Amino acid sequence: MVEEITEDIEFTIDKQNLYREEYFTDMKVATVRRLTPVKPDGSEDKSRKTLFVGQANLMSEAGPIPISTMISAKDLQQAFKKYPEAMLEAMERLNQEMIKYRQEQEPSIVNPGIKNDSRIIIPGR
Repeated sequence: MVEEITEDIEFTIDKQNLYREEYFTDMKVATVRRLTPVKPDGSEDKSRKTLFVGQANLMSEAGPIPISTMISAKDLQQAFKKYPEAMLEAMERLNQEMIKYRQEQEPSIVNPGIKNDSRIIIPGR
């Protein structure tokens, strides 16, 4: 069983695409990851851009929903400033994706004339 799973996995490192990760959090909601490009020897690679990623967990009835999004920023202070707007945009994208998913999964609710093609088998139907 393990052999089947590991046959298709290649555990190699792309040494031309390395980043050092740092996390900054307010210990409440906000987390910003700074991804600093580095060379294979670990020194900073100034030829590539530092990346910033905003992260948060939204609580739902089903448990926490992780949200993350790239933040277009030149430095950490700008990433902190842009965090709220970037996260609101990510939340809106997630909301739109969930609406689309529900529409695809429940066509009879959105379009009452369409037969629900449920994958749940109910005895007697």
